[in-house]
Amino acid sequence: MKIRVQSIHFNADQKLLEFIQKKVDKLDQFFDQIIGGEVYLKLENVEDEANKISEIKLIVPGVTLFAKEQCKSFEEATDLAIESLKKQINKHKDKTRIKLSEHKELLNANEVSDY
Repeated sequence: MKIRVQSIHFNADQKLLEFIQKKVDKLDQFFDQIIGGEVYLKLENVEDEANKISEIKLIVPGVTLFAKEQCKSFEEATDLAIESLKKQINKHKDKTRIKLSEHKELLNANEVSDY
């Protein structure tokens, strides 16, 4: 899956970029129709230690999924955002299955009534 990573107000090192790519690639196991994604890494100017923000946007047919987490490290924030996206993907798949089954039932009902 093709993702674009943008680090805002700092330069991300290669290890962090590889970590993010590896984590996002695992989402393909849950849903193989993911078109692409964008990851935004931000440093917030606050005195709190948890000043690292990871925002992930996934483009899926029919919908765009988004997760944002703030933690002490970008790795931790990315992990939490990925977990949130897994839940969103499963919810989206369930909705799609329900719509598809309702559509099939409707088609079957129309075929029976035609005779």
